[in-house]
Amino acid sequence: NKNLLEPEPCYRIQGAIYNVANKYGKGLKEQIYQKALAEEFTKQGLKFEQQKHINIYSLDTGKSLGVYVPDFVIEDRVIIEIKSSNFTTRQDINQQHSYLKASIYEIGYLTNFGTPKLDIRRSIYTNDRKPFIALLRKATNIHESRIRD
Repeated sequence: NKNLLEPEPCYRIQGAIYNVANKYGKGLKEQIYQKALAEEFTKQGLKFEQQKHINIYSLDTGKSLGVYVPDFVIEDRVIIEIKSSNFTTRQDINQQHSYLKASIYEIGYLTNFGTPKLDIRRSIYTNDRKPFIALLRKATNIHESRIRD
């Protein structure tokens, strides 16, 4: 579907997550799932960075307020946060949404391997909804392909 945001890498990301869940089940530590996902992402041919520092920007001024360190950044487009707990909290969901809202990233996956059924939550917050993006573009001259309209 042409209307989907980043369909090809997202399809491969979800496949990697399901492969890890099917191989290892639930009950392991987050660190184990992270290492297993790194192996799967490599098998899927996805470019990724672990523990990449992502700038969080002021929604009003576009100035950097601090950093967020997700478990993965895939193809420099998608952030992934891994959990291994009995349930996914509203706080986890809200936190991911807030990071998307205040960063240049538009897609995030919150994945919890510890829930009774694998919990994969895909969130989208497009850059056209972020008022600071225009300020950021002007201040830093970030290439158009990096910040989508």
